[in-house]
Amino acid sequence: IPPSDFIPIFEKNGFIYALDQYVWKKACELLRRLKETNKLDIPLSVNVSRVDIYQPNLQEVLTAAVNESGLSQKDLHLEITETAYGEDTKQLLAVVHRLKEQGFVIEMDDFGNGYSSLNTLSELPIDVLKLDLKFLELGRDVKRRRTIMQFVVNLAEALNLQVIAEGVETEEQAALLREMGCRCAQGYLYGRPMPVEEFYTYMENIPR
Repeated sequence: IPPSDFIPIFEKNGFIYALDQYVWKKACELLRRLKETNKLDIPLSVNVSRVDIYQPNLQEVLTAAVNESGLSQKDLHLEITETAYGEDTKQLLAVVHRLKEQGFVIEMDDFGNGYSSLNTLSELPIDVLKLDLKFLELGRDVKRRRTIMQFVVNLAEALNLQVIAEGVETEEQAALLREMGCRCAQGYLYGRPMPVEEFYTYMENIPR
């Protein structure tokens, strides 16, 4: 079920915070198992909804999820969408600063979908910039859009931000990103959503 089908409904009726807490807890349990069974020390990214930003105990809930699983804050990367920045900048900045002080890694998701991109980069203390590859598919002037994406990759590097391209589905797209200097990507080219047990097997077969 695409997230776009149910997330707006859950954000509207308030259920999203309960759902996110469940996901954070399960993500931490998965990470602990990877560390103990597969001997893999990798981070995992989870979404933080724009509704979650207004929860007064958000920091405590996230910290508890990490601590109860015997992890550290750097193991759990927190994804915040760019559109959340434009809704209540002051609130978002305060929350993100507190989470950063606790040691969490902050990722800006869907960068390029909103209209406040440069303000986002200048004010939010993020660690990772996730570029939405759909940006290249919009409109007809692909060459111009590629130039803009190259600029963003170069800018992120100058700001010491890790760049991850989202939505990579073809080798052609991957080659273009490598040409731009983008070293990290995610998408169906590398893997599709799968049951958790299949994921453990998938990770066991990755060359190290």
